[in-house]
Amino acid sequence: MNRDVMMSDAAHFRIIYEINPYMDTGCQPDAALAAAEHKAIAAAHLAAGRTVRHMESAPECPDMVYTANGAFVCDGRAVLGDPPAMRQAEIPYFRSWLKENEFDVFDPPYDFSGQGDALACGRFLLAGYGRRTDRRMHGFLGDLYGHEVVPLRTVSEEWYDLDLAVAVIDEHTVAYHPEALDPASAGRLRGLGLELVEVCAEDARAFALNLISDGSTVTMTRGAPRLAAELRERGLAVEELDTTELRKGGGGVRCTALTLDNPAPDGATR
Repeated sequence: MNRDVMMSDAAHFRIIYEINPYMDTGCQPDAALAAAEHKAIAAAHLAAGRTVRHMESAPECPDMVYTANGAFVCDGRAVLGDPPAMRQAEIPYFRSWLKENEFDVFDPPYDFSGQGDALACGRFLLAGYGRRTDRRMHGFLGDLYGHEVVPLRTVSEEWYDLDLAVAVIDEHTVAYHPEALDPASAGRLRGLGLELVEVCAEDARAFALNLISDGSTVTMTRGAPRLAAELRERGLAVEELDTTELRKGGGGVRCTALTLDNPAPDGATR
């Protein structure tokens, strides 16, 4: 899990529209610092033994640095994202890159925030809806991949993608901020039999849950000491990185990497 990822770059990253609560066209990221943060994330993945593949960003796509929204990839098959109108220009680049790298590519029938709203966890697919993803996507994803889809709705645009509120640590362990999910969704998550790590509001609002874990090493934002300490107590290596500039666009560590090696759930056949 998360041993093979695709990243773009921050060469054209800037705020020219506002599609989430974190974006402010009057508060531009420092280009050099954003690029340094992005390079440090890629270097941390490599240091953890992960493969990092690259897709060059396009000048007309300032959010292309957040590759997680471009698709969801599992078992060699990719479902493209269907993002807000301001990010639609990114999708042809994702389609071309995925096809060139020999993934089977599918168009989504409904609005879909890609990996931002689709978190593979063993036989489960934790699936966000109600903000950027139409709930009807869940049936499509379940039929295509064979996961047991778990619908999870966040309570506000503060958690516009599920990966700001929920993080998969390994196939048995999930970290989440309970107050970010509506009561029915929190109940569904608690009923799965997974080991759950509750994350406080302060850490969650620092993008702590927008992390990447391969089950042994966790790469996450700096500024969430409680979660970092909890993960270390569980025997995980934790690398904490600065994401101050990247967060100005509403994304963190996980947003900048599209996982390519999600396996099919046990018992599913391609």
